[in-house]
Amino acid sequence: MAATSIPHFRNDAGLPVIRVAAKEFMCIGAKPPFDHPHIFLDMGSETEIVCPYCSTLFRYDGSLSHAICAPPDALWHDSRAA
Repeated sequence: MAATSIPHFRNDAGLPVIRVAAKEFMCIGAKPPFDHPHIFLDMGSETEIVCPYCSTLFRYDGSLSHAICAPPDALWHDSRAA
């Protein structure tokens, strides 16, 4: 098992942009049960990526030291996961 987990982001609010401090992550679209297939996104050397399912634009922001994303509630935690 990996030492770190991949962050999962959601966009229930329909925001045009979500700023993230990770270049590899999962987009779930919206909070379950309204989520789309959980898509792994990898920005590589780019600073932006668009989810092919929900069209959310994710923009890398390395200055996010206090949170992994902005807005902070875009980070999704599965309460069923241990």
